[in-house]
Amino acid sequence: MALVQLAERVGLSSTPCKRRLERLEQSGLIAGYTALIDRKAAGFPITALVSVELERQDAERVAEFQRQVALFDEVVTGNLMTGAHDFLLEVAVESLEEFESFLQTKLMRLPGLRVVRSRFALRQFINRSRIPY
Repeated sequence: MALVQLAERVGLSSTPCKRRLERLEQSGLIAGYTALIDRKAAGFPITALVSVELERQDAERVAEFQRQVALFDEVVTGNLMTGAHDFLLEVAVESLEEFESFLQTKLMRLPGLRVVRSRFALRQFINRSRIPY
């Protein structure tokens, strides 16, 4: 949204609106700006949610797993979890064959894995880029 439109929407003139926006950016509340990519249009129609349980959950092994997974381009989000599984990875790929290759040549080769389970998203129906209000 353009600054003029934002200012009108919140009932301010452009200059104070710009100052407030800059304060939000400097405080870290606004961490950055990005374009929303349509994965299907970009050639990555398959989304898998992969839960991973490590054999041991000590700080060193958790950190090493995170470092290794961050190198895999297919992983678009990674979350450290509570409960039965240690991590939940969102993986975007071109095909089921590519997903199988990702599992066999990358993820399953990492040391210390106990359980890996995959589920495929049929359709995303919520994708919010805002916080609740």
